[in-house]
Amino acid sequence: MLELLLNKSRDSSLKILCLGAHSDDIEIGCSGTIMKLLQTYSNVELLWVVFSADEKRKREALKSASLLLEKALSKKIRIHNFRDSFFPYQGSDIKEVFEDMKAFNPDLIFTHQNSDLHQDHNQISKLTYNTFRNHLILEYEIPKYDGDLGSPNIFSPIDQKICNQKIELLIDCFKSQKNHQWFSDTTFKAILRLRGIEANSPTGYAEAFYCRKIVINNN
Repeated sequence: MLELLLNKSRDSSLKILCLGAHSDDIEIGCSGTIMKLLQTYSNVELLWVVFSADEKRKREALKSASLLLEKALSKKIRIHNFRDSFFPYQGSDIKEVFEDMKAFNPDLIFTHQNSDLHQDHNQISKLTYNTFRNHLILEYEIPKYDGDLGSPNIFSPIDQKICNQKIELLIDCFKSQKNHQWFSDTTFKAILRLRGIEANSPTGYAEAFYCRKIVINNN
């Protein structure tokens, strides 16, 4: 599906922008699909942006992103330290970061889903659409206490190996989160399995996204 949406040959350049409010958000939401894209395309450039991380969480984010993006042609990892849970009140400063990202001009953007009930996630999603007006944007989901999972309309089947790699990456790199009751291998595998059922994935696993607008360009 993504190959059809991107309309690019496997040896052409592919620029991906990944946006996450917190250190582990991108990995939870779309790391399996990123692994798949890195296997499919040989010339991938990635801009990886995390908006909130203290020093410990920053080290975790850098470790995870470096491992995940090892096969990328080029990668830029940017970790900011905006105050956790206060994003709606720091909107002007965060918007400046978004403005600086325009020059990257990505082919594909991963960001938080717009109906996410976490205020930081929601703010990043809104600013994504506020800044990037003519781009393919896929909104990923984060399981949480709020219970805001919905009905996604884009599915990315992933194989068993990538499924296991994704879960291992999360558990091994983000040890600061191990005391949270939701942060577990069973949580991550459960949502991959659920979306795999909905996608009729041949492997049984998939990641899911929300896409507001798709423009097919055959030129």
